[in-house]
Parts: sequence; structure tokens; C-alpha cells
Amino acid sequence: MHTKEFGETDLLVTFFTPDKGRLKGIAKGAQKSRKRFVNCLDVFCLAELDYSLKREGGLYFLNSGKLINAYPGIRSDFTILGKASYMVELTEILFPWGVADRNMFELLKGALDALADVDNVDIIPFIFEIKAMTLGGYGINLEKCSICGRPYRGEGRAVFKRDKGGIACLKCHQESAISPGVDPQTVEMIKLMQTHPLSSLLKLHLTEEIGKELKPVLKLHREYHLGQRPRTAAYL
Repeated sequence: MHTKEFGETDLLVTFFTPDKGRLKGIAKGAQKSRKRFVNCLDVFCLAELDYSLKREGGLYFLNSGKLINAYPGIRSDFTILGKASYMVELTEILFPWGVADRNMFELLKGALDALADVDNVDIIPFIFEIKAMTLGGYGINLEKCSICGRPYRGEGRAVFKRDKGGIACLKCHQESAISPGVDPQTVEMIKLMQTHPLSSLLKLHLTEEIGKELKPVLKLHREYHLGQRPRTAAYL
């Protein structure tokens, strides 16, 4: 996720694992000699790392590493690089140090795979954010009006309520800047992204109209529940 110089020869590395979550470790001598870490400590690399706990407090020793995938397709385009940076930052916000979630690891890995290899990259941040927020406990309730409880059957527009984490019917709440309206197609798109595997969503067609409705909904939902705006959101 991140690397930075630590002393004259070491690197301080932040990395994300399937079984221990986000960790931080020291790669001794990595600046001077990369024989034990050949190209595997760059940001966005998928690598197999051998590490051990250095001391109490959560800092690890990185003993060696083996590169699995450097995702060259991500580094070849600044726009794609911005999308990858956003996904990493959102992962950091949702999953604090040491909070493990194998599904989140697989989601991030799959999203980076897709960014590097598929043509339809614009839809990937939408899919990733909706699925990541759901894994973090912030799924959007699309089944019923969050005010009166009436089931939503995909007929007519609804309103997104950020404080409810779901939608409301137009009888209960009117559209506004902080309660944007959504068409049934947008509601269905969010529902698909929340419930279906990433691999089955990459061929979805995201129309301009759905994209315009999704952006304010996700922004309001994210910032209300996480209490902050990711720095990298400006690049999207």
C-alpha cells in the first residue's frame, strides 16, 4: 500500500494481508540491496512476503519477498493510477490496522486485476466502493422506504437518505441536494453491485444517466458514515 524511506537503508512498508489485515513492517536494507525484495515493494504490487513480529506494538520485520503481479497496466495511465490509489485509501479507511477480512482482500485484488486488464475501467471504482462499503458494514438499504417502511418494487423514482443509509419514497421525502433522487435503473444497479461477485459485474453497461445519479449518492453515503473525504477522491 505504501513505502517510505526509513533511515539510510531501510524501508517502512504498509501492506494488506488476507489473514491479518493491514500491517506495517521494516524491510531491512531494502534501499541498499533489493536481492531479498526484487521489485515486490512497489505500491500496488501483489507479493508473497515472509515477515515476523518485531516487537509489541504491531511493527513487523520483512525478511524477504517474491513478486506475484506488478500490475503494469495500472502504472501506464494516470487516470487508472488515480482509481487504484482511491481504492487503496478507501480500504485503509474502512479497515483499520490489524482488522482482517479475506473478502476485502480478494475484492481489492480483483479490482486491481480488473483495472490492469479490462477496457471498461470507469465502472470499477463504482463497483469497488459499493462492495467495500457493504463489507465494512455500510450497505445501502434498497428494499423499502426507510421512513414509512413501504416495500420498494422498482416503480418510479426514490430518494436517497444519507442519515438512514437507504432510500425513501417520494411521499415521505422530496428530492434535494442532500437527498438526491434515483431512478429504478440506478437502484437496481446498486443492488446488483452489492450482491453479485465482482467478476460478474465487469461487463455491466453504466449509462451516463446512471453514473450521474450514482456519484452524489456514493459521495453522501461515504462521507456521512466515514466522517471524512478520501484525499484521492479528487482524482476520480
